[in-house]
Amino acid sequence: MSGNIALLDNVLATAKSEGRAALVGYLPAGFPTVDDGVRAISAMVEGGCDIVEVGLPHSDPVLDGPIIQTADDIALRGGVKIVDVIRTVREVHAATGAPVLCMTYWNPVDRYGPERFAADLAAAGGAGCILPDLPVEEAEVWLKAAERHGLATVFVVAPSSRDERLAKITAAGSGFVYAASLMGVTGTRESVGKEAQDLVRRTRGTTELPVCVGLGVSNATQAAEVAGFADGVIVGSAFVKRLLDAPDVEAGLADVRTLAGELAEGVRGRPSS
Repeated sequence: MSGNIALLDNVLATAKSEGRAALVGYLPAGFPTVDDGVRAISAMVEGGCDIVEVGLPHSDPVLDGPIIQTADDIALRGGVKIVDVIRTVREVHAATGAPVLCMTYWNPVDRYGPERFAADLAAAGGAGCILPDLPVEEAEVWLKAAERHGLATVFVVAPSSRDERLAKITAAGSGFVYAASLMGVTGTRESVGKEAQDLVRRTRGTTELPVCVGLGVSNATQAAEVAGFADGVIVGSAFVKRLLDAPDVEAGLADVRTLAGELAEGVRGRPSS
């Protein structure tokens, strides 16, 4: 089952060989419904996303902003379950051929069973898992299950992470490193952008893995800026907002596809806006 992580590695390597960052899109499963979520994530790939992350909605998404929390609430009220998340991964991967990761807090995986979750995710064609709240020190059970099933384990680093901590996190991870920061928050854009650039530099000092940045990027100009110093640009809230603001699902799908195209131009250094 190692083909899943190999696909992720190849897509990231291809982007690098083209002299650009990869575009990574995020959307929670079950939003606005399970079926329409599959269509929306597939539209993100059609528009230009190289890699997609399927979120596992959580009732207390402490690391997510209000836009993603709103989408999670809609999905949970719709009755989304882990089986629907796995189905979303399967159908998006089958429809697009793109690497599909699951982004989830640890608690649902722990309850479901790490071995079972890894097996089901891999069988669905998933390339790996992003676990933002799982400390490396407590990750051994998951890491063994992921390795058995050929899944990448993507850990999250933050500007507050010291260099020794970065080295420990990146040594345990695979696929890529998720560098989290807060670009786009009112009044702090310039300083936080520099902080993110510094985080990428420090992270690269500890690993050969690509470093992808999730920074609240919402347009092509910001995507181009982040692509100037990172291996990948991760966009989530902006896609969710397009669906939330659309008058109907079809309009939302068109908006998502358009945004992906604009961001794809941005990561290629040719922002269209």
